[in-house]
Amino acid sequence: MSDSLSYRDAGVDIDAGDQLVENIKPFAKRTMRPEVLGDLGGFGALVEISKKYQNPVLVSGTDGVGTKLKLAFDWDKHDTVGIDLVAMSVNDILVQGAEPLFFLDYFACGKLDVARATDVIKGIAQGCEESGCALIGGETAEMPGMYPEGEYDLAGFAVGVVEKDQVINGRSIVAGDVVLGLASNGAHSNGYSLVRKIIERDNPDLDAAGFDGDKTLRQAIMAPTRLYVKPVLAALKEFTIKGMAHITGGGITENVPRVLPENTVAQIDAASWELPKLFQWLQQAGNVQAQEMYRTFNCGIGMVVVVAAEDADRAQAFLSEQGETVYRLGAIRERQGDEHQTQVA
Repeated sequence: MSDSLSYRDAGVDIDAGDQLVENIKPFAKRTMRPEVLGDLGGFGALVEISKKYQNPVLVSGTDGVGTKLKLAFDWDKHDTVGIDLVAMSVNDILVQGAEPLFFLDYFACGKLDVARATDVIKGIAQGCEESGCALIGGETAEMPGMYPEGEYDLAGFAVGVVEKDQVINGRSIVAGDVVLGLASNGAHSNGYSLVRKIIERDNPDLDAAGFDGDKTLRQAIMAPTRLYVKPVLAALKEFTIKGMAHITGGGITENVPRVLPENTVAQIDAASWELPKLFQWLQQAGNVQAQEMYRTFNCGIGMVVVVAAEDADRAQAFLSEQGETVYRLGAIRERQGDEHQTQVA
């Protein structure tokens, strides 16, 4: 008879998975909300809808981190990609006015490195904590032969809630409304296939300082996606936000139209904010045309907020008080024919 085989012989270490769960429990515990019923580790997570809502609508979003993960592997930096993962989903549901309630993650690898996975999920918990969102569970999948050694994949899923009569859908946006922009932390989690191509071609000194707050180029590239949840939720209690766009894949020009009525255009003044040094370097090193920059990267604007003209000064001041850097990007105007709905000039 042949030797007896175990799951570990096949490449799956159940003990390592159990150790990971124990490692992350204290991080997840800090994210708990009163609506969560039960502890981490069950087959499913239970969350009740708070009685403060009269007509609650659930809003969900799912996303990943993209090819930014390839740089995390190359540079052995895993402590912030979890923040990226959370931010990509919670910022998405925020634009409809939703308060994030809970988050689930999916971590897949060929062979589980407990220390590395702990770093990743610690970042996920940090992102949840900073956005007031409970990390109520997830899945760790160890799949031998599916991923190269040292690599993994991430996906996440967020669910939030908003009163039905407070859903933000952009339908009330009209010509004359003001377009505000909230600064990004960097490239966030979009355009990294082009970032990696530029790095490969330019072969820069990644440890050169002077990027966006005296970061090194490497630090600026890996800076985690900014979480806008708490400042924006606070703003929603103070004034009406007509529409919001999370600037992700497709950049400024392709995301803003997603919240605009068909008969309107967001006319954005490119001189209303300074292109951060990271994006200046990307444009120069990659010889990237200006319009290609605006349709690939956030270019320093991570969230766009549309408000009535009479609310613009107050909105800008309030969001600044909440710690955001706020730019007055331009205004909404009537659309001419079938022109593109975001014009940056």
